[in-house]
Amino acid sequence: MKQLIAVRAIIKHKDKTLLVRRANGRKTIFGKYELPGGKLAYGEQPEDALRRYLKDDTGLNVQTAQLFDVLTYIDHDDRDIQYTFILYLVALGEGGADVALSHNYDKYLWRKVQDIHQDEITESAKLLLGISEQHDVEKATDSTDVSIQVGPVDDEHFLIYSDGGSRGNPGPSASGFVIMNSREEVLHQGGAYLGITTNNQAEYHGVRLGLEKAAEMGAKTIDFRMDSLLVTNQLNGVYKIKNHDLWPIYERIKELVGQFESVKFSHVRREFNQLADGMVNKILDAHADNEQSAL
Repeated sequence: MKQLIAVRAIIKHKDKTLLVRRANGRKTIFGKYELPGGKLAYGEQPEDALRRYLKDDTGLNVQTAQLFDVLTYIDHDDRDIQYTFILYLVALGEGGADVALSHNYDKYLWRKVQDIHQDEITESAKLLLGISEQHDVEKATDSTDVSIQVGPVDDEHFLIYSDGGSRGNPGPSASGFVIMNSREEVLHQGGAYLGITTNNQAEYHGVRLGLEKAAEMGAKTIDFRMDSLLVTNQLNGVYKIKNHDLWPIYERIKELVGQFESVKFSHVRREFNQLADGMVNKILDAHADNEQSAL
């Protein structure tokens, strides 16, 4: 699967978000609105690319750019392409919100997220704006584990927490995962004893096991959360994987990701991953007890 890395900007002015309308591109994105940004050039740093696109395509100057989120997205037109979107919150510098579009866009608008019509924006913009709205809700409630549900539960969108641990690194290891619906009600939890491995291998197997079960359960979109920042950034393409022992597991994860419409990998603090962590320790304790009983 080919991987492309792109940057996108959330720029707000008077509680409204900037959207720009495509003046070129394939049929499914032509004439639709998206967040400003574009693909990284070879060897280019994400924030440099962000500043370049905003200057060239919108005439806007960046004062500050704060990393907001990183996620993956499978292109519906070509399922051999996996995009990694690096999303920034941007504060504008000199010139303020005066937009001057390049030939790539023919119109712009400032609109509140809740007022955006789904049929006028690209699929990737729907995903990115959904993230923006979710984080705004969490910020407003001053809580990172509040779930607000509007309407019926989406039974094709799953939230998965995963974890992996090794007692010894390397040592006896296990992986665990918990699958929830959009109300954060537990649908399934599981895991596996792995034998002697490392922490990172156990973390990767937790992701693999969670994705395999989600595929069985008919998920289409997944919000995946784990407390390993290293593994999160590796799966999002921010860091390269240098450990050859992880490659086979990583390739299996990439294969699984391609079976869903979208998979977002996010980092959470350890205290918000207690269910998956509990599965890991439960499996390791059971294995240790069995070994002790056999003596």
